Amino acid sequence: MSNVIPFSLFTDFDIDLFKAGKHYRLYEKMGSHLVEVDGEEGTYFAVWAPSAKAVSVIGDFNYWIEGEHSLNVRWDASGIWEGFIPAAKKGMRYKYKIHSHHNDIKTEKADPYALRAEHPPQTASIIWEHTYTWKDKNWMGYRKDKNGLDKPYSVYEVHLGSWKRNVKEDRPLTYLELADDLVAYVKEMNFTHVEFMPIMEYPYDPSWGYQLTGYFAPTSRFGTPEEFMQLVDTLHQNDIGVILDWVPSHFPEDAHGLGFFDGSDLYEHPDRRRGYHPDWKSLIFNYGRNEVRSFLISNALFWLDRFHADGLRVDAVASMLYLDYSRGDGEWEPNEFGGRENLEAISFLREMNEAVYTNYEGVQTIAEESTAFPMVTKPVFIGGLGFGMKWMMGWMHDTLEYFKKEPIYRRHHQNDITFSMTYAFTENFMLPLSHDEVVYGKNSILGRMPGDEWQRFGNLRLLYSYMYTHPGGNLLFMGGEFGQYNEWDFQHSLDWHLLTYGYHSGIKDLVSDLNLLYKKQPALYEKQFSGEGFEWIDHNDAENSVMSYLRKGHDEENDLVVVCNMTPVVRNNYRLGLPRKGALQEAFNSDDERYGGSGVSNGTVAIEEKEWQWREFSAELTLPPLGVLVLKIDD
Repeated sequence: MSNVIPFSLFTDFDIDLFKAGKHYRLYEKMGSHLVEVDGEEGTYFAVWAPSAKAVSVIGDFNYWIEGEHSLNVRWDASGIWEGFIPAAKKGMRYKYKIHSHHNDIKTEKADPYALRAEHPPQTASIIWEHTYTWKDKNWMGYRKDKNGLDKPYSVYEVHLGSWKRNVKEDRPLTYLELADDLVAYVKEMNFTHVEFMPIMEYPYDPSWGYQLTGYFAPTSRFGTPEEFMQLVDTLHQNDIGVILDWVPSHFPEDAHGLGFFDGSDLYEHPDRRRGYHPDWKSLIFNYGRNEVRSFLISNALFWLDRFHADGLRVDAVASMLYLDYSRGDGEWEPNEFGGRENLEAISFLREMNEAVYTNYEGVQTIAEESTAFPMVTKPVFIGGLGFGMKWMMGWMHDTLEYFKKEPIYRRHHQNDITFSMTYAFTENFMLPLSHDEVVYGKNSILGRMPGDEWQRFGNLRLLYSYMYTHPGGNLLFMGGEFGQYNEWDFQHSLDWHLLTYGYHSGIKDLVSDLNLLYKKQPALYEKQFSGEGFEWIDHNDAENSVMSYLRKGHDEENDLVVVCNMTPVVRNNYRLGLPRKGALQEAFNSDDERYGGSGVSNGTVAIEEKEWQWREFSAELTLPPLGVLVLKIDD
């Protein structure tokens, strides 16, 4: 006899929404929930397993014995098994033992909706409920004014396990320690946002978190869910937004995970040509199955709801959009119209974005999408995918290739560095120098720079200054902000000792000041996704490897003049065409001695009524070596 009391949190309407793929709050119904039934406290369990002929909850409360607590299948053909277990209390571990109709297979699974998971390599779920009291009311109230597309987006990408370690105990910092150290550092560096590489529970450290098994549970590696909430809360109280990496593109085949969940292809697509990712050796969600869509969209909203996330960076979108992604001839099947687009995934992404923006004010979704798929950041109602922003992978690739070249050869590659402006406003782009660019033998960002030591750091200052004055948001992976020498290693801390050296501390000061410049100069953000916010002065001076442009906001008085000298040669008496009369004042100079530069600068420079570069006015400047000048026109 089972010790399970019949009970349900589901209404008929819930079931209808679930079956239709329109239930976006499944975490309030599925999983384990502490409830009181007939005056008795315990836990309600609900799990989707339509191919099961029996489902038991096994755990600390029944010595992990199958059959002691057998759930009841609902009568409505939803495939949901449920029931109330008085003996199950908060903090107890559990799994589902699922006996399948398919070949009499038995699987032992963690709860897909669990709010907490055991510390890997243990794999059980933990009965939990969130008890945190948030203190970020002010931030949540004005977030829409801080987090809009016409506001600064300067993102510090962080892998929590390797940002900094406790040296004495040889371990990563906890959520609570990060709430002190990381928050203070991000604030000092003037970043507007942090982006956390996946913090949802994952079994395998070398996956960096991109192979998820606990979609609703912050990883227990660094503390409890409430302690992660405190980290987010502390960031908000310091006016720092939080973006979470989210992975709806694939999931691992670990025995306790979503794969072959009830002895059938439940969450994954049954056709291996569409349900298996050969690169990552992982499974691909069945985006055409309504219940799976409800699971994924509920998960996206969960992190915005329960954890107050301000944005989701959606991983590997390109792999979702194309049926032939990373597949050869004969390894994929065209869609019903004969094309290569995954129509079900496209439909899912549109619905996900609509759900996010409909339910939460002041948040953003950001696509990691590496192809020329059209209208990624255009609204769904005009045929777009509905994302707020998209990573500008083409800019990243072209820019790093350009900067690897010795400056003497750059005059032959002027088009490589100016090309991004031909498509910069086709999407709302974020410029990423992410974790993917500092692993697998690619070298660190500093390690790619050519020349002697001074030139390498000069090139790095030049790269970052060009990046921050290019239209779009900015993302920099941890360590890049102080010129990390080595490639990133997820097992070790960043090389913080480098900050005792002048060139590295100079890079840190430069990035902090660039973030401040970005936040204080409206011309850099008000029209960052519009062609109205950018105007070339001269992109053709390949002989000198110089390019110059205007950044423009709503008010002409705030316009900025940017000049980039891509060589280590000082350019004296360099004449520049300008839009109006007045005097030029330096707002920023990447060659400042404080940053490790040579100190070549300009005082106040009078603008003359002398025609140059098809403009009525011009001025002569001294361009610093491997330097960027950002100038304001004072009338």
